[in-house]
Amino acid sequence: MAHWYDIEQLADIAGDLPRFIAELQQLAATLQLDVTPLTADHISLRCHQNTTAERWRQGFAQCATLLSENIINGRPICLFKLTTPVTVGHWNIKVVELPWPGEKRYPHEGWEHVEIVLPGPPETLNARAVALLGDRGLATPGIALKTSAPRGEKERLPNPTLAVTNGRVTIKFHPWSIEAVVASEQEAP
Repeated sequence: MAHWYDIEQLADIAGDLPRFIAELQQLAATLQLDVTPLTADHISLRCHQNTTAERWRQGFAQCATLLSENIINGRPICLFKLTTPVTVGHWNIKVVELPWPGEKRYPHEGWEHVEIVLPGPPETLNARAVALLGDRGLATPGIALKTSAPRGEKERLPNPTLAVTNGRVTIKFHPWSIEAVVASEQEAP
């Protein structure tokens, strides 16, 4: 199978990766977040047009396995497991989240966030995630926190999210890996 960065339909996101890495490192520094001991579970894209999402899907079909295709918050989201990971700093991330455009418009088409797993009780996720962030970083103008609980139709695991963003890139925290969430979809009700 081909490497994702050699696929013509994915050339724009291969070229976007250095920007994303630099902005993510800057966000982590602002937040005083040491990412070294943390596990980046998956990485996500954002786009403005369905044609872009379809093109990226065609590209990933040449270098990855489709793990899941689901409707979450009213829009399709595909998860792909790559044969060659996306390298972001010290992380080698094998799962890519590809959502179709929704109501919100992002300032940039390309890589938008990484999701970090903080194993533990879902009800304590926010407190555990905030404890990793520096007080000064959270008080920085332009830094926003958002909590949510995205859920696919068949998911059995509660999957709260704490997102921290500077408006350009985002770091999200979850209690479960995305592959555990996908596996929960296969479990009997």
